[in-house]
Amino acid sequence: MSSAAIQQKQLAASVGMTPDALSRALNGQRGFAAVELADIARVLDADIHELITGEPDPLRFTLSARHSFDHATGARSVDGAARDEPVLENIRLAYAQAGEIPPNRELPATPAAARELLGDGFVPDFVQCLEGLDVDVVVVGELSTAYTFLEGERSVIAIQATGNWFHQNWSLAHELGHLALGHRGVIVENGGDGRDEAAANAFAAELLLPEREMVAIDWRSISLPELADLVWEAGVSTRALRSRMDTLRLEPSERVGAALELKTQTLLRKHWRATRAGDPITERTTAATARAFPVWLRAAHLDEIAAGRIGKGTLAWMLEVDPELLQVDEPAPPDQISGADLEALLG
Repeated sequence: MSSAAIQQKQLAASVGMTPDALSRALNGQRGFAAVELADIARVLDADIHELITGEPDPLRFTLSARHSFDHATGARSVDGAARDEPVLENIRLAYAQAGEIPPNRELPATPAAARELLGDGFVPDFVQCLEGLDVDVVVVGELSTAYTFLEGERSVIAIQATGNWFHQNWSLAHELGHLALGHRGVIVENGGDGRDEAAANAFAAELLLPEREMVAIDWRSISLPELADLVWEAGVSTRALRSRMDTLRLEPSERVGAALELKTQTLLRKHWRATRAGDPITERTTAATARAFPVWLRAAHLDEIAAGRIGKGTLAWMLEVDPELLQVDEPAPPDQISGADLEALLG
């Protein structure tokens, strides 16, 4: 007996069907009862909607994550997934308590279309520009990597707050790629060969460092201040820029190649020429450490708290403050009945 037949026999036993009944149902000679489909979905840990229709359930919660990539072995991993799970559950709770979740519009399917909608010079305000596309961005320090998921029909990107704005920008662009390309459930534990991860990374590269602009640069003669300005305007790291150049087979001068071996902050501190007063590098770094939740989500919590439908604990978590110190509009507490009044009421 083939291994496939053995698996089919085991599946039949697991769901209380005879092998013959399962075989006839799979061959279209009889239908599946609803309870049989539910049991099969449970045993296979499968999407029952997909078992019935052949298409994934659009409302089923699935995560995509930005993976770490080991260049030596080619392995991809999400090492912090288990630690991130309770943080992601808290984020989902915030959405569950918000009442009606607004749907998002259809996302641009290509990096060029996304750049057009995000607008010129979108990088410094990437989070706000994404929210202009109805993509929610959550930034919290407790996460180990970036994630993408849907809450209802709402697209959500959750990223870690680290202060490394260049890493944050690439994570946002990468996760936008997953959403735009229709990827769902892109995580090591769900299998796959990394093609969706590679596609999302290519989307991010073209979004932040468009090929047309890259090939137009004379990499043999570009000055180091011009190189630093490119890194700043594109919002990427020196490593990301060098990787993009390698992909496009763009050969820099020896001086530029050496500069790209520097850490991003080092290159900028040495060679970037700020066009305004202050310390824009430190300001951008500080901004990338800020905890953030969508404005509409926080406003929805204020409304729900004021109506007495939820407490303020989740909002306090979003704002990272002590709930006891958070002053918001809340329903008045019920009047206390004195002992004498209670005795009178009870006769």
